[in-house]
Amino acid sequence: MTDTAVLIVAAGRGERAGGAVPKQFALLGGAAVVARAVGAFGDLPVFVVIGAGQEEALASALGGRSVAGVVTGGASRQESVRNGLSAIAAAGGASRVLVHDAARPLLPRAVLEALMAALETHDAAVPVLAVADTLARGDDMLGDTVPRDALYRVQTPQAFRWDALMTSLDRWTGGDATDEAQVVRACGFGVAMVRGDAMLDKITHPQDFARAEAMLASRMISRSATGYDVHRLAEGEELWLGGVKIEHTHGLSGHSDADVALHAITDAVLGCIGAGDIGSHFPPSDAQWRGASSDRFLAHAASLVAARGGIIDFVDLTLICEAPKIGPHREAIRARVADILQVPPRRISIKATTTERLGFTGRGEGIAAQAIATVRVPEDM
Repeated sequence: MTDTAVLIVAAGRGERAGGAVPKQFALLGGAAVVARAVGAFGDLPVFVVIGAGQEEALASALGGRSVAGVVTGGASRQESVRNGLSAIAAAGGASRVLVHDAARPLLPRAVLEALMAALETHDAAVPVLAVADTLARGDDMLGDTVPRDALYRVQTPQAFRWDALMTSLDRWTGGDATDEAQVVRACGFGVAMVRGDAMLDKITHPQDFARAEAMLASRMISRSATGYDVHRLAEGEELWLGGVKIEHTHGLSGHSDADVALHAITDAVLGCIGAGDIGSHFPPSDAQWRGASSDRFLAHAASLVAARGGIIDFVDLTLICEAPKIGPHREAIRARVADILQVPPRRISIKATTTERLGFTGRGEGIAAQAIATVRVPEDM
């Protein structure tokens, strides 16, 4: 049994949001809405409830990030939540569970910490925001105002002790509820309120994406990190630079395809999110990476950035060698790196220099690469 599990409900069709795909799979700041929702919970085990036939869309949206479970939802929200809770139970259960809407992808860490703290002394907790606008009844014409004192907007994630939630769902006979907190409260359990955040406002309509993009940008900070790599030139090896095969008398020797350019960029991208280096993710002692294409390494680093809610802004690469000449291959390398990182080519810079025949690169014994990446990440990451 795990201490805390997360259940993200992403089974809706999102028709009111418009767009070519359901809103949970649409992009927000370069990452899918559902990927941002998943990434907000860090290392907690996450179970995602999706609609029938959406498995491939979810895998593409997550970009290689793994989740604890993928569950097919039901005809209603309550049925979808039930299916998700059953999957958690089958996986060993949890003492606490957080139920969250994928359409609220921007979860501040402070709200998550407040919910977890509230569960220490309460059976359940929800984030809320006080109602600030004047409330009134009416149809076509304005009617009487409604006092807004003690009125709150309820958000997600909603946090529950496992036994309280399951007992309440078993007792509930009131039909489809708007959320699980109402079920728990109606069954006699106390539901604490913690301060919510406007970042958690639900994405429902097309204009909500613009609002979320602006809020996301306001909570992002910029980080830069460098990467450096060297590989030996040897006869009988293929020469891969920046994901492009180049005809040359010698190729680079290494455990993978020895693409010194992609290795340097991978380390730079990993450094921006404090995720170690390429060797910690793809150890050269592991035989499965022998001869592997290095684009897999860089794509993995990019997926980690996306999973943490980050955006790759720019990559600058310098190749250091006497030969081959990089100029004829510059645009092909630039396009390939951009494709792997899923960014426009204008965000990639490829340069080359020599060491005036000094040192190992000057003697043609190897090629070196130096890269710097700039990434925007949530300020509380």
